[in-house]
Amino acid sequence: MIIGCDYHPSWQQICWLDTVTGETGEKKLEHASGEAEKFYRGLPGPALIGMESTGNCQWFVEMAAALGHDVWIGDAAKIRAAEVRQQKHDRRDAALILNCCWKDGFRGSGLRPGKRRICGSC
Repeated sequence: MIIGCDYHPSWQQICWLDTVTGETGEKKLEHASGEAEKFYRGLPGPALIGMESTGNCQWFVEMAAALGHDVWIGDAAKIRAAEVRQQKHDRRDAALILNCCWKDGFRGSGLRPGKRRICGSC
């Protein structure tokens, strides 16, 4: 499964693609209620999660890694440059990140794998 995550301090908007079944979907997950952790814990296998570099994300990156998921963090400006429409929208941003992961193969988006402490701000 590949997940595009538009991360905010108290919630996240996600868009996903199940690469086996082709199923897609989107959802808003709250952090404080434990909804986000419950969602990621309930996935049937390891997922690839793409997100923009942002502050306050360290707990999420560590939680996802502890559950066996890969978290790829990208440069927000490079990801935004991939979208021709300039109006920001959380659902569209999550889909854009998913698209960077799936179709772009991470080229040009600045997404990089495998680090728990990704940037100085998170």
